[in-house]
Amino acid sequence: MNFLAHIYLSGNNEQIQIGNFIGDYVKGNKYLDYPELIQKGILLHRDIDNFTDNNSLHKLAKRNISKKYKKYSGIIIDIFYDHFLAANWTDYSNIPLPEYTNTFYKLLKSNYDILPNKVQDFLPKLISNNRLLSYKDITGIKLALNKMTEYTSLPKYTNYAISELLKNYSDFNKNFELFMIEIINYLTEKYKLLD
Repeated sequence: MNFLAHIYLSGNNEQIQIGNFIGDYVKGNKYLDYPELIQKGILLHRDIDNFTDNNSLHKLAKRNISKKYKKYSGIIIDIFYDHFLAANWTDYSNIPLPEYTNTFYKLLKSNYDILPNKVQDFLPKLISNNRLLSYKDITGIKLALNKMTEYTSLPKYTNYAISELLKNYSDFNKNFELFMIEIINYLTEKYKLLD
């Protein structure tokens, strides 16, 4: 799962949302340096990642793009999943997506000092590009993938990823819908965050 899905799967607790959002940037037992609810969010992030990596639907989706992306396939599917969450947002939330994302940006800004340095570094661009809302459109996904190839080791196969997404759009969408049922059931049972 990528940023938007991690935030959504945190439920309504703002501190858990922050922890889940920064989860990739807090390694090992460094999560203990944070307040209790942010710690819970960081651990929730790890649990979501573990569930996702071991889920048969996620593995199936990765096979569709593994030809080029190989070990990076999961990252691409996570971005695709954020696209489908944003594109089908009204199926998951009563809060309009622009309002939801703006509220979260404000939350991050008001808690700026507690964010890891790497998150502080990319936060202005995340907000100015309205990255979370941009996932709704294919152009936003393309932009996100291109940015990732600039700043990470993600291979530069963005056109291939978008081509595969468009070619298999309904299959990816159905895969996402089924995956969301499974992960929401799992998290609801374990954490009661999405009741």
